[in-house]
Amino acid sequence: MEWSDIRIFLAVARHGTLGGAARALHLSHPTVGRRLRTLEDATGQILFQKTADGFILTEEGISALAAAEQMEEAAMALDRTLTGKETGMRGTLRITSPDWFGAWLLPPVIAEFTTAHPRVDLELLTGTKFLSLAQREADIAFRIREFTEADIIQRRLIAMPYGVYVAKGRAEPTLGDGAGFGLVTMDGSLGTFDDVAWLKDLFPKARVVLRSNNRNVQARMSAAGVGICVLPRPVGDRQPELVRLDIGESPPGRDVWMGYHRDLKQLGRLRAFVDMAIHHLAS
Repeated sequence: MEWSDIRIFLAVARHGTLGGAARALHLSHPTVGRRLRTLEDATGQILFQKTADGFILTEEGISALAAAEQMEEAAMALDRTLTGKETGMRGTLRITSPDWFGAWLLPPVIAEFTTAHPRVDLELLTGTKFLSLAQREADIAFRIREFTEADIIQRRLIAMPYGVYVAKGRAEPTLGDGAGFGLVTMDGSLGTFDDVAWLKDLFPKARVVLRSNNRNVQARMSAAGVGICVLPRPVGDRQPELVRLDIGESPPGRDVWMGYHRDLKQLGRLRAFVDMAIHHLAS
């Protein structure tokens, strides 16, 4: 039984398809199918049942899942421990953040870091998904909420101010009204956002015309005249087609947190990036 086959078993169990597992592991579809059959041959058990909706675990697969996850955690812990001993400034460092944070706040940090440490390869993964630090999906993460995972060293990095914006040249909406205006807000599938409720209360006669999970998209849509939006100030203030409304109060802000796994606290390239991020961004 090969650990690489266990990883494939876990990926198929989590994604439900060979294609999804292949994309997650950066392998080909045939390779995933072949290695899964090899694992089933080695164990003498059928681990998945193929259905019209994808692959579902059999009873034997369900019984194997917990042990496979324990193997994965042990392998990840070993990987983190060994990687954390590296003090040299070379290798790969994976960073994850929201789209807007990666686009508007991290560039000066990354520019200085790549100049100072040219042998370190940086990967910046942006989006709304919280990547796992324990599984080394990323080495350092920036988030708009505190980390809840175990063994994460975290720091409140920035108290991020937000503003209300509308397309330049358009008549400004009347406070307490907003009739005739649309609103561009966050997608509710990501949870609740205080600024969405705040914006609706501020302009009760305006209607939500667009929801998006991407602040950069919201900025561009608002600049095109789609509607009023709330944006982090580093995003909205840099949009030449937008005007920030002076309404006497600011939207609810958010704290930005930086975190990394405890096992990597001595990793040289991570420590150097953390120090630069604090120097450039910490409030």
